[in-house]
Amino acid sequence: MKKRKHESLFVGTFQIIVHTLLFRRRRRIHRLLPVISAVLSGALLFFFVFFSPPITSHHHPLINPISFNNATTEFQMNLQKEQVFRVPMGGGSLSGDVWNSKQSKFYHGCSNSSNHFPSAEVNTHPNRYLMIATSGGLNQQRTGIVDAVVAAHILNAVLVVPKLDQKSYWKDSSNFSEIFDVDWFISQVSKDVKVIRNLPTNRDKVITPYTTRVPRKCNAKCYQTRILPILKKKHAVQLTKFDYRLSNRLDTNMQKLRCRVNYHALKFTDPIIEMGRKLVERIRMKSKHFVALHLRFEPDMLAFSGCYYGGGDKERKELGKIRKRWKTLHARNPDKERRNGKCPLTPEEIGLMLRALGFGNDVHIYVASGEIYGGEETLAPLKALFPNIYSKETFASKEELAPFSSFSSRMAALDFIVCDESDVFVSNNNGNMARMLSGRRRYFNHKPTIRPNAKKLYKLLLNRNNVTWEEFASQVRTSQIGFMGEPMEVKPGRGEFHENPSACICADSEMDTGSATSSARRDMIEVTDGQVSEEEQEWSDTEYSENELEI
Repeated sequence: MKKRKHESLFVGTFQIIVHTLLFRRRRRIHRLLPVISAVLSGALLFFFVFFSPPITSHHHPLINPISFNNATTEFQMNLQKEQVFRVPMGGGSLSGDVWNSKQSKFYHGCSNSSNHFPSAEVNTHPNRYLMIATSGGLNQQRTGIVDAVVAAHILNAVLVVPKLDQKSYWKDSSNFSEIFDVDWFISQVSKDVKVIRNLPTNRDKVITPYTTRVPRKCNAKCYQTRILPILKKKHAVQLTKFDYRLSNRLDTNMQKLRCRVNYHALKFTDPIIEMGRKLVERIRMKSKHFVALHLRFEPDMLAFSGCYYGGGDKERKELGKIRKRWKTLHARNPDKERRNGKCPLTPEEIGLMLRALGFGNDVHIYVASGEIYGGEETLAPLKALFPNIYSKETFASKEELAPFSSFSSRMAALDFIVCDESDVFVSNNNGNMARMLSGRRRYFNHKPTIRPNAKKLYKLLLNRNNVTWEEFASQVRTSQIGFMGEPMEVKPGRGEFHENPSACICADSEMDTGSATSSARRDMIEVTDGQVSEEEQEWSDTEYSENELEI
């Protein structure tokens, strides 16, 4: 009825206009023809747009549907976009290759010293003692301990058991022997470097060490120039904030010494190993295979990164307040940081990547993380994609975790063991734990280790609603070539040595060089542009800890 009233009103109005123009203005009719034409055209256009029936696939012969249906088409396209990108339910399309590195059988870790490498007995000079004070969390301190052994060998010095960082952000009071098996450590490195527990006394007085610091990435010549003269004069030197203070570029024998320390001499204490193995056993009771996810998404880490995750003014205010603790940090462009792959992926983004790689929602995932910014709300999308999500607290009681729960490094050690024993390890960041585990898993049989190619994934995740799930998954798989922990996917010498211990990876003599090497080299070539060089490291908790200490 309303439509008919509108049509009657239009017809009446139209008749009045015609009557007025034709009969009252006869003398000026010839002057008004253009006006009449314009009015009639506008009226007809108005009529067809608002009162004609909806246009179907049988187009009206006088009307172009593209011109009059843009709004409807745009709405329908937006609706279709929401319907197009739909993560499939159920299991994934996993193959045996996902749980095993394709070329791992052709490579093995090799860190034995050469016949020309001087032993500790020959190399060590009397009355030279090197002490180091580590910096940061567990894995950052681990790099310092490894490099301290090499530095002692360069300086022909006796190494005193390293001091762990007890004062910085983590506030863990544990000493070396409460995290690592100190007797095992001393015996394992004894062929290369002499290690003692404490500085000796001189006429009943403890030698007072000279305290200094070396620059980051200091090479052998740097130590011999800067520290050796002091050591000869003072006899004891303590190097502070000792993390990443040794160059990546050392000769092969020194690199192999690094590997012997990192992968063989540094062993956790028996209580930590026992609890870690219990966690792994309990996870395997639920599933034959499992993925370990190192998820760095704590408020302070996000604040330090300078990234933005769509939380509006609330997020900007909360993280901005935390960020003010670091006075030396410069303002960063969040969009630029994300485009350059320097922002850790969100739990949802990691979940989408794993599903795209073929992991179904029945896969079991162990999450190693601290406090997640946003709590359960942030984790909800990941749990929707993978309902079987676990943590330490899932598999161990409060009583079992009591000896560790008050010490961040001991808790991190438990996560380290579970992540190391997992079938697949994945991280959303390029921090110390991710790098240390990546190198360790390469050394021990190249167990699958997924590092998100954040720079390429950024574009795919941003535009995912414009493509089908199948297209998205295909593009993710292509982007991740060279970031799956395969041998030779990273050029020797690129990145941190602890992440890519290329000098300690050897090819088997019986390997099929025609197939294995060419395939590995091809993958390496494809991802060269996506790798991080030593000079342009991505954000890491190396910088994070260093700045934290300055507060």
